[in-house]
Amino acid sequence: MQDTPSLSPVQQEQQDEAMIQAAFKHLIDTYLASNHRRKVEVITKAFNFAKQAHKGVRRLSGEPYILHPIAVAQIVCEEIGLGSTSISAALLHDVEEDTDYTNEDISNLFGPKVANIVEGLTKISGGIFGDRASLQAETFKKLLLTMSDDIRVILIKIADRLHNMRTLSSMLPSKQYKIAGETLYIFAPLADRLGLNKIKTELEDLSFRYEHPDDYNDIVNRLHETQADREEVFDSFTPAIREKLDAMGCNYSIKARIKSPYSIWMKMQNKHIPFEEVFDLLAIRIVFTPKDRQKEVEECYQIYAALTQIYKPHPTRFRDWLSNPKANGYQALHNTFMSRQGKWIEVQIRSDRMDDIAEQGFAAHWKYKDAGAEYDENELDKWLNSIKEILDDPQPDTLDFLDTIKLNLFASEILVFTPKGDIRTMPAGSTALDFAFTIHSFVGSHCIGAKVNHRLEPLSYRLKSGDQIEVLTSRNQHVQAEWLNYATTAKAKGKIQAILRRENRQKQTEGRAQLDDFLRSKDVAPTPAVYEKLCTFHRLEDDAQLFQAIGEGKITPGDGDVAYLHGKTGGRGWRRFIANPFKGRDRSQQDDAATDEGERFVKGINRRKVIHLTDDTINYCTIATCCHPIPGDDVMGYITPQNALEIHKRSCPEAVKLKTRYGNNIIALDWDMHRLSYFDTKIYLKGIDAHGVLYSIADVLHKELDCIVRRITLSTNDGIFEGTLDVGVHDTSDTKRICEALMLIENVSKAVRID
Repeated sequence: MQDTPSLSPVQQEQQDEAMIQAAFKHLIDTYLASNHRRKVEVITKAFNFAKQAHKGVRRLSGEPYILHPIAVAQIVCEEIGLGSTSISAALLHDVEEDTDYTNEDISNLFGPKVANIVEGLTKISGGIFGDRASLQAETFKKLLLTMSDDIRVILIKIADRLHNMRTLSSMLPSKQYKIAGETLYIFAPLADRLGLNKIKTELEDLSFRYEHPDDYNDIVNRLHETQADREEVFDSFTPAIREKLDAMGCNYSIKARIKSPYSIWMKMQNKHIPFEEVFDLLAIRIVFTPKDRQKEVEECYQIYAALTQIYKPHPTRFRDWLSNPKANGYQALHNTFMSRQGKWIEVQIRSDRMDDIAEQGFAAHWKYKDAGAEYDENELDKWLNSIKEILDDPQPDTLDFLDTIKLNLFASEILVFTPKGDIRTMPAGSTALDFAFTIHSFVGSHCIGAKVNHRLEPLSYRLKSGDQIEVLTSRNQHVQAEWLNYATTAKAKGKIQAILRRENRQKQTEGRAQLDDFLRSKDVAPTPAVYEKLCTFHRLEDDAQLFQAIGEGKITPGDGDVAYLHGKTGGRGWRRFIANPFKGRDRSQQDDAATDEGERFVKGINRRKVIHLTDDTINYCTIATCCHPIPGDDVMGYITPQNALEIHKRSCPEAVKLKTRYGNNIIALDWDMHRLSYFDTKIYLKGIDAHGVLYSIADVLHKELDCIVRRITLSTNDGIFEGTLDVGVHDTSDTKRICEALMLIENVSKAVRID
């Protein structure tokens, strides 16, 4: 077999040019097919400028770099539905960062609006909040700041991330985990909040595919294998509906909506069930074109009423997002109906306009306005205002800010009422305290309780849809640190943290003054070196903690401090363990991970390569207690500030944050173990409390020679037992085998690993 001859430089250039022109032509054709004003000249000008600016530069995949901005512009135009300004900005989005051209150059050539969007999209080259903040966290904060002025910034950034995810295969594994983690943590929920359902789903599935390739492929294969069964259900369920809608004269289409692989996997993880027990794989979607656009809501209800005459609706699963749309603009009617084959099937009813908004987000509103209408940002004003309120506080660390924003991105919603009967939309799980802060910061910070449906309830009361709330306040009430335990919304947490920080700064000022006076009275100059020594003496991280502890009266400077400063004591001051991001890991584990040999191992890691976890190297690592990974799990490594290598499941919530925050410290790992070591894991058991069932469980564990039983905890209630088995195993295959053996016991209904 002969090798394919390589192209000459001239041939390569000709091939590249043909690819570039074909991609740009496709973009223009898509744009001309939309109902936006025809501004081809400015798009072509932006293309030629970007093409020249990126000339000679290639992506990691080897293709000319300009193909990336064209692809982003294609997504912006075709999948989000934006116009010439956004398409031009998408074509130019990397020019300012990667070339010598400035934002002023772009402004002069394309106007301030395009330049402002490009500026918002340009990544920050250095963190301004210290070494802890990752580049991505800073970028995200700047995006949100810019988004307050122009929502198109975030829409284009989501398109940029979508194309990067589509071409992620050319990246190193460690970078793949970092980018996939950021995508799940930031961009997928953002896309969801902006109503970009199709893009949100693709971002989740792509992240899932790179993080857990085996699980992804398994679910895709199972969906393919069960496709015929779903088609049979669809074909038997829909004819009666079609007959009814045809008789009504409706203009409609009926589609099958299949649950995405990521959604299926998340349900399997959260409910600890196999694929076969995910029963809502199929939903029926009815999309109609209304006879009168002004009466589309009325027609939606009419179609629903017609369905109830054919199939019996579920009494508790009716969802009306027509009267009260979701925060991202989503409107539809949902309910689950009993088919004639005895299966519950979800049906979604929405107009073509509602369908476009559900898939493309609020950008789809323009499709149903007059041609050339300006962008209408009213749909997102409430959400943007809540972000602005958080940004108004200059103190939050960027990473805390990310977490605060994240709180409200994925939350489902409830509807509650004020004492006057006004409706307020709140995230599900909100408390009376959260509601108080939605009224006003003063009301929230002086809240002592609430009357919910005319009954007195505490601040921690969790609201339910339909609740009517009256907030009770007192001028003597002040914000408490424990309020953070039952504040759930971004606004409430942000305001509480801001007030506590302000109070802490005051305590620190008082504590420093008190310490300085004490030191001077002992003829000791209050210098940074002295503060540092006292921090060591009292086991504190920095002088801010020292000043605050003194200001709060937790530490009273005394003769022991002076003796330590003069070297006359070994340091037995007020002790405090420093907060650790991995809850449950004790001091001995930290000390073990920091041995000289372990540090040499970690420092010698090539971060660009996949590190193999062997029976020897595992001794230099720390197993994260937040997710308890064992051989066979999809894992990644995180190099801590103490130069220890933490092993996490890639799906672990803590790992998702680490990938977003400390991407450069993420290491690609795989297992190369030989069943010499035992790893702790937990198995959940449930079943009928029949005679001999405990003996049967013990017998299964006794026969498992490659298993160490650490603890058995079982309890019974009304004839049902449940509990956990803490066992030591070699790998995931051991766990699977044990669960399968336990499930063979007659009265055991569930046996699943729950770590």
